[in-house]
Amino acid sequence: MRHHHPGAFRDQATLLRRQFLQDGGLPFTDVLTDQLLSEALAGVGRWLDRVFSPLVTLWVLLGQVLSADHSCRAAVARLNAHRVARGREPCSARTGAYCRARRRLPEAFVSAAACSVGRALDAKAPPGWRWKGRRVYLLDGTTVTMPDTPANQAAYPQVYNQGPGVGFPIARLGAVISLACGAVVGLGFARYAGKGQGEVSLLRRIWGVLAPGDVLLADRLTANWANVVFLRERGLELVSRLNKAHRKADFRRGRRLGPDDHLVDWPKPTSIRSVDRKVYNALPDAITVREVRSRVEQAGFRTRSVVVVTTLLDPKQATKEELAELYRQRWHNELDLRSLKSTMQMGELRCKTPEAVRKEVWAHVLAYNLIRTVMAQAAAGREIPPRSVSFKGAVQTLEAFRPLLALGLVRDAAGRRDLCREVLDAIAAHRVADRPDRFEPRLKKRRKDYCGWFTKPRAELKRLMAKRVTEK
Repeated sequence: MRHHHPGAFRDQATLLRRQFLQDGGLPFTDVLTDQLLSEALAGVGRWLDRVFSPLVTLWVLLGQVLSADHSCRAAVARLNAHRVARGREPCSARTGAYCRARRRLPEAFVSAAACSVGRALDAKAPPGWRWKGRRVYLLDGTTVTMPDTPANQAAYPQVYNQGPGVGFPIARLGAVISLACGAVVGLGFARYAGKGQGEVSLLRRIWGVLAPGDVLLADRLTANWANVVFLRERGLELVSRLNKAHRKADFRRGRRLGPDDHLVDWPKPTSIRSVDRKVYNALPDAITVREVRSRVEQAGFRTRSVVVVTTLLDPKQATKEELAELYRQRWHNELDLRSLKSTMQMGELRCKTPEAVRKEVWAHVLAYNLIRTVMAQAAAGREIPPRSVSFKGAVQTLEAFRPLLALGLVRDAAGRRDLCREVLDAIAAHRVADRPDRFEPRLKKRRKDYCGWFTKPRAELKRLMAKRVTEK
């Protein structure tokens, strides 16, 4: 993109960076750099620097996904409040210009910014935050719904057993998340159902974000023969739970490393649907994996024992207890996805076209990674692990301080640093309790008013309502 006003680009980049404490001499202030934004803007093309330039549009979009009110009208109102506070003329209060600017914003720009921020934060994580000094990444999938429009239905159809006009389009997301700092470093989209639309297929689309030597921590769906081979070919290690639908663990066989710990050869399956015959013939006849069994004796846990499968074969590299404790940390993946879907309200999207839906998801991921960056700043300054800081508390604190940070009322550098330290102190004060053995019933106590479910399309139900009125 060619900037018509380089000074305007610097001001807009500063506004975007300042909102997430990316200026001053604080830790992790070189995550959202001007160079990163310039590289992401390279694919935008020509764009007149008027009210809604690409960076201003991104800034408004981030404020929209961070706010409890996700409407475009509220987003434009916040922009006008900011312009008036800085002594500038407000733009139109109507949402048309902003919606057109958001539509022109390429999906690649938002996705590149989101992934770059996540990877930059993960790369700067100190060794003390990592597992035995190694980078560990979590993999899991989730689903999101979107408005019931013909375009969304064509791209992401609803489940087969729902009638037309009753359900909503559903998209499946697969996320690769850093265990050290919680940043999303890769994300894939797929339909909810169909061949090649599952979590394993999404992993094979996005595993390019992982580097040789990294450890992938995933659920039992990933522990199949083909995945283990393909991950090893890429120099990646796997820690997963044994998929008992494919095979059972027999600790009387194999090479014994200790109690409930052995090496075993998995023979090649007779067929692998995801590869052709030529690739199948080139694969090895068997692979060696390590299986360890950990017994669970905590009251309230349904599972009596867990068999962990890993390609970390050397017991000196990782003991049985360390592998069991590492697999237990996979629960962080569920919490991270909950932060995205519940805390940031990404579970139910608002856009009416597939491309706009994907941009909305990427905007949530970018905001999430930037919040994780602020949490890393708060943790590094107080020498605590970032996983001990409350994500919800960080969102609430940033929301409270965001007007002060965005308006730039404090002009001098020393005052801005003091303000940032106040924000970080408030974020670090909200800690999550260490409750590894807590268990609760999966029931709700508070009752809600019951309303019936849609069993017919809205238009048909409205015709029936009108018919009953006219009959009276």
